[in-house]
Amino acid sequence: MKKVLIGCLLLLTSSGFSQSNDEQMLQSIYKTALTNSQCYSWLDDLSNKVGQRLSGSEGAQKGVLYTKQQLETLGLDRVFLQEVMVPKWERGEKEIAYIIDAKDKIKVPICALGGSIATTKSGITAEVIEVHSLKELETLGEANIKGKIVFFNRPMEPDNIDTFLSYSRCGDQRYAGAAEAAKYGAVATIVRSLNLRLDDFPHTGAMSYGNLSKSQYIPAAAISTNGAELLRKKLKENPKLTFFFKQSCQQFEDVLSYNVMGEIKGSVHPEKIMVVSGHLDSWDLADGSHDDGAGCVQSMAVLELFKNLHYQPKNTIRVVLYMNEENGGRGGKQYEAESKRNQENHIFAVESDAGGFSPRGFSLECDDANFAKVKSWVPLFEPYLIHLFVKGYTGADIHPLTSEKIVKAGLRPDSQRYFDHHHAANDTFEAINKRELELGAATMASLVYLFDQYGID
Repeated sequence: MKKVLIGCLLLLTSSGFSQSNDEQMLQSIYKTALTNSQCYSWLDDLSNKVGQRLSGSEGAQKGVLYTKQQLETLGLDRVFLQEVMVPKWERGEKEIAYIIDAKDKIKVPICALGGSIATTKSGITAEVIEVHSLKELETLGEANIKGKIVFFNRPMEPDNIDTFLSYSRCGDQRYAGAAEAAKYGAVATIVRSLNLRLDDFPHTGAMSYGNLSKSQYIPAAAISTNGAELLRKKLKENPKLTFFFKQSCQQFEDVLSYNVMGEIKGSVHPEKIMVVSGHLDSWDLADGSHDDGAGCVQSMAVLELFKNLHYQPKNTIRVVLYMNEENGGRGGKQYEAESKRNQENHIFAVESDAGGFSPRGFSLECDDANFAKVKSWVPLFEPYLIHLFVKGYTGADIHPLTSEKIVKAGLRPDSQRYFDHHHAANDTFEAINKRELELGAATMASLVYLFDQYGID
């Protein structure tokens, strides 16, 4: 019987479920996050003092300096910057758009998509053809599209509980719509904002011209969901109506920016690196509090929590605030390239880039053995209402990371309201709930702690 009990204890330890010590540690992490963290005040500063942080902008550079300074106050073993060349795109003057129907001229909210070219100084006026997919363009052909503005009006599916699934099924019309429409002679594209509710906020986002020559580029803009509904209704009444819009955005040469990093050296395996991360850049319509200021300050708070709790990790814990996730992904790619060059060994990476709402769990990229290990920790998370542990996509910035063996995790908050704010002018600090933000930081720190204690299989 004694041998059986010893065997059971060894099994529990190897699976990462040392009940009493781990329970106490998670209690301490959550209590400290909710009572003694700078997470919320950091985000207040990042949002309201630094502001928008589009790659290549003055705001992005201010964000780099601010977060580096704050990490330096934590007493980490190392705080440093990593150079990365990033695109520089500027929106210019506020965009203007009208539906022109006989004698009626109805103003609607639009915004240029990131990477789009400008219209002429006098704007574009043309008839509109509504489509719901890239495939539909091919069906209609040049005869029906040439000389017109293509209006992509595929809504996000409302019936998916996972709103990111709905988002992913609509993203192609925003990213590739202009490139495809231009092949059939379209003069511009207007894309329904990727948002589940009806409102007057146009949502920007990255677009691409693919392999087109510059002479084939056409302007691309997003229209608010209320604007899209109105345009759809007016087109049914009068298919010959015209649409006018004007935007003055511009693409410049790449500029130098930085990933911001800080770390606590591991006491046992300093050569093994565990990354906790978010992306520092944001779109320019607002201050990017949810996307992804929240992920940045939560990641910083993980190291702050460990310092406050005097926890000395076995492995090196490194916070990485990536630059240029929104319109190029250069930060994540540069980080991986430098990691390879320096022959670094990453065993774990977690990313927060889904907003600062109440945490629900994690998506994971790992093998079955490590997934089973994570599942064995579920009872530790249940008191904090963390229940979602699934295999799936984890994040754009940690996606390029490769090591001989690595576990990746993406924090998954409640996503029902995320796309109300995503890439829009209402992604501001006022939309952040302090307690939810802090709970997200604690949840990330708890998973980092458990992997630090028990390693990967």
